[in-house]
Amino acid sequence: MAFAGLSAMFPRLALCSRLQSRTRPPNVCSAFHRTYSQTKFPLTRSHGKSFAHRSELKQAKRIVVKLGSAVVTRGDECGLSLGRLASIVEQVAELQSQGREMMIVTSGAVAFGKQRLRHEILLSQSVRQALHSGQNQLKDMSVPVLEARACAAAGQSGLMALYETMFTQYSTCTAQILVTNLDFHDEQKRRNLNSTLHELLRMNIVPIINTNDAVVAPPVPNSDLGVNVISIKDNDSLAARLAVEMKVDLLIALSDVEGLYDSPPGTDDAKLIDIFYPGDQQSIKYGTKSKVGIGGMEAKVKAALWALQGGTSVVIANGTHPKVTGHVITDIVEGKKVGTFFSEVKPAGPTVEQQTDMARQAGRTLAALLPEERGEIICRLAELLTEKQDEILSANKKDMEKAAGRLSAPLLNRLSLSSSKLNSLAIGLRQIAVSSRDSVGRVVNRTRISNNLELEQITVPIGVLLVIFESRPDCLPQVSALAMASGNALLLKGGKEAANTNKILHQLTQEALSLHGVSDAIQLVGTREEVEDLCRLDKMIDLIIPRGSSQLVREIQKAAKGIPVLGHSEGVCHVYLDADASIDKAIDIVKDSKCDYPAACNAMETLLIHRDLLRTPMFDQIIDMLRAEQVKIHAGPRFASYLTFSPSEVKSLRTEYGDLECCIEVVDSMQDAVDHIHKYGSSHTDVIVTENEDTAEQFLQQLDSACVFWNASTRFADGYRFGLGAEVGISTARIHARGPVGLEGLLTTKWVLRGEGHTVADFSDQGSMKYLHENIPVPHRNLN
Repeated sequence: MAFAGLSAMFPRLALCSRLQSRTRPPNVCSAFHRTYSQTKFPLTRSHGKSFAHRSELKQAKRIVVKLGSAVVTRGDECGLSLGRLASIVEQVAELQSQGREMMIVTSGAVAFGKQRLRHEILLSQSVRQALHSGQNQLKDMSVPVLEARACAAAGQSGLMALYETMFTQYSTCTAQILVTNLDFHDEQKRRNLNSTLHELLRMNIVPIINTNDAVVAPPVPNSDLGVNVISIKDNDSLAARLAVEMKVDLLIALSDVEGLYDSPPGTDDAKLIDIFYPGDQQSIKYGTKSKVGIGGMEAKVKAALWALQGGTSVVIANGTHPKVTGHVITDIVEGKKVGTFFSEVKPAGPTVEQQTDMARQAGRTLAALLPEERGEIICRLAELLTEKQDEILSANKKDMEKAAGRLSAPLLNRLSLSSSKLNSLAIGLRQIAVSSRDSVGRVVNRTRISNNLELEQITVPIGVLLVIFESRPDCLPQVSALAMASGNALLLKGGKEAANTNKILHQLTQEALSLHGVSDAIQLVGTREEVEDLCRLDKMIDLIIPRGSSQLVREIQKAAKGIPVLGHSEGVCHVYLDADASIDKAIDIVKDSKCDYPAACNAMETLLIHRDLLRTPMFDQIIDMLRAEQVKIHAGPRFASYLTFSPSEVKSLRTEYGDLECCIEVVDSMQDAVDHIHKYGSSHTDVIVTENEDTAEQFLQQLDSACVFWNASTRFADGYRFGLGAEVGISTARIHARGPVGLEGLLTTKWVLRGEGHTVADFSDQGSMKYLHENIPVPHRNLN
């Protein structure tokens, strides 16, 4: 009877967890399997100082996972959260299979014991009532207050049996260790404990450790943490003492809050602290502890700082959130921005959160400047690109030398800067400066709602932009100028391959911004910041614009949580040669579209040819031209069927080559070409070459790509060539901006209503006023 509650729990494990059954017997600890895993993922690190940065946590060899009461306990405080525990066990087993040494410090014995004892008491009461009354009707039964040590004694064995059952699913052995303060203060017991733990870890066994709450005395208030000793009064202090004793690399403390806040979570101004430094504890205001357990956030911080002083890195994170519990531990070990990371090394510059705040504040000042003042800033940046040309090219040379042999030819081409590129950039920036005079604060719509009640729709900045770009340092001044013109704050995240070039270009950008005291409006985010972590700042960033490979764009679209992403996933651009195409135009357009800059997203990737053009002089000359330009040709299925000896058949008709390669396919008509592009294209840029105006107009009307051209190269799909001065990217989205996104694409609108005490009640059936809704000519003025 005593194990009725426990035995009833085990069948629920299959429903509450994602545990995978194995082909080997579940009760066998496979030493061969663990040894193989260790040799597959070797991890070596000599314990010394704690890790300075999150990215270094991947090197952690020995890890302690501390599970707080709120993590392992159900909301009713009676019993365990089985699904949550199952996902944690799965992550610990996964990390151990990588060759790491894992230990768990767990709460939960009291809660499990409370559940069992309540069950036994209620069962006993029901039996007594049935015997005394002789009736089936039972009176209301109450459960007396249960003493914690008795609950711990009743629950410890069941808790351990539960862990053992869960870990067995992964062929992982566990061992139970119960400790008290004496085990650390008595030298012989401390050595015995240390020896036991080392031996268990050597045998790839996961020690599961808890305070022996059945015999331990109640914690003494303020029996605090000394320099060389820590009083074991809860599992936080136990985990810290154990981590230092065992020279642990990483302590992960899971609780019911996201991490450490600068004020009690839930208060209006509370902000999650990404990285906590030992000198910052005086600036923290602690709230109340959770309703279960005997610790609290203050106890966790003190224990974490003590462990950090002993050389162990610490992360405090949420282990109860249903969306992250299944990967919170592995995410921390992978260096992702989860919870609060404790570090002894304070970076020289601000955190990315601080940079975002600085940019937003300065961005509001930037938006409030006169249009002429924003234009002056942009013109100054254009001048600096010319004046500082030698310094810029010198920095770029360092990046090119470092990237040689590591980057592909297309990426090296994008990374490279030249005098002509810088001069073109300066010209484009001056175009943006002119267009900025009529951007922020422009009235786009005006309506008279009623007498003396007028409504205006005006342009305003979007807010804080995050632009992520690869191997494209020329992108930095372009995007910066567009942000200046539109009054937006800007975070720039460039690739490490262009670190030197980006650094000097950003310095010049801030120098230009300082002309009107807004140098903080544009921030360059350090290369150490992970893109995925930046994409999680949904409360700080308003729009993400990726500029780079289709893989980068897809990853950002996947990682962005609640932040809109403006961009295209691929640039599969088509040129269709109609039966009525001019031979000269066709050759020039195909050559320019493919060979001018093959790495660009607006380069031709697929050439569609009307079947009537096969085996004609036009066809032969185009093939000869492509061969002369060393373009590798891949044959589409229909094109291959016409040839006896065809080029390699294309693997996919949706391929973006980004190099001197292209696909050739045959179509029967203009409509067939449109259908092909709709099926295999990416809605970027597509071209028809024909002398038939009717055919061309049908193509232009039917195709729904962002850019559709007639007798012009795909390479014209560019903000500079469109007269926008520059672009932040080319969008294939169907809302907001589409195609090359320039200044207009970085603006949104707000509604301004001017009245004289008007109320909605004035326009009711009993009111004295009527709606007019008259359009008013838009004034040629700017609200700035």
